[in-house]
Amino acid sequence: MSDSVYHKLARLLDTLPVGYPSTASGVEIRILEKIFSPEEAALFCDLRLTLETADEIAGRTGRPLEGLEAFLDNMWERGEVMRGERDGVKTFKIAPWVVGLYEFQLHRMDEEFARLNKEFTTHFGPEMFKHGPQMLQVVPIEKKIPAAHEPLPYHQVSSIIENGREFWLNECICKKEMGLIGRPCSHPTEVCLTVASDPDGSGMSFQSGRRITKEEAYGVLDRAEKAGLVHLTSNTRTDNWFICNCCGCCCGALQAVRYLGLTEAVNTHFLAEIDPDLCAACGVCRDERCPVRAIEEGEDAYRVLAERCIGCGLCTTTCPTEAITLRPKPPESIRVPPRDEAAWNEERARRRGVDYSDYK
Repeated sequence: MSDSVYHKLARLLDTLPVGYPSTASGVEIRILEKIFSPEEAALFCDLRLTLETADEIAGRTGRPLEGLEAFLDNMWERGEVMRGERDGVKTFKIAPWVVGLYEFQLHRMDEEFARLNKEFTTHFGPEMFKHGPQMLQVVPIEKKIPAAHEPLPYHQVSSIIENGREFWLNECICKKEMGLIGRPCSHPTEVCLTVASDPDGSGMSFQSGRRITKEEAYGVLDRAEKAGLVHLTSNTRTDNWFICNCCGCCCGALQAVRYLGLTEAVNTHFLAEIDPDLCAACGVCRDERCPVRAIEEGEDAYRVLAERCIGCGLCTTTCPTEAITLRPKPPESIRVPPRDEAAWNEERARRRGVDYSDYK
């Protein structure tokens, strides 16, 4: 049926700033059929990007209040909506495809879902990367930021942690997906952090992962850096509620840089630089640390390909001669992130030419 509730849901998701493109094969519909029951899909289509109580949803949509909160709670458990809290009352809202519904399927992902998403990514990826602003930004290894450079809060992974109230640790869904399709990753998998900062009392809740302390969160970041994983968060100056620790072999955004040369896939603020007089030409930076193939061997020393470098700082931490440093990108290359999630949505919607006002 061409106008089924799943087609309606797909159109809604494509109207949101992130997007959810239609395909000739209909794989985007098969994904939604796997995630949602028809009743869940219909209710999702009645929700907004703004947190609402069950009372407010019932009053706005005309749905019966009885059983509504319990039904929404079940959808939250299944990773189909986001849930918060306002003055002790549960609130609910929709989420975009990424970062959102896809990641929330971590505890439900099986081989069928992994293969469906892998097929869909060949359509979704190009659409996601061709419109700005970027969805993700690289947060460099903080101790490698030049002492003379005064880092902004969104340059510092510690700023996200220190603003956090609660922390959850999750398995990386990208690595899980690759393992399910027969391409297991050799990097640590339990490395993705969700951070509840609660700036407005909304009390966001998350349905997967295990709760950890702030000290344990810092330990996760340290292990990720040692394992050669890149810190990625939302491309905003505030509202950074997650820190993904990503590898170039599984992360879609880093794959776009690594294999396609699409540096625009992520927002970056720094560049690595190799001092040829100090370089011992050992090759560790290129062969073991750079996740996006941004370093090449020169005649006497290795050099950084500035047009590919994402400024993560991973190459700086294992250089035996300390020949590699981070430096801020030239001012003309800097892309200041939108203020917050709302500002990001507005800018993204403008660039995509979509009107999502019905879902605000």
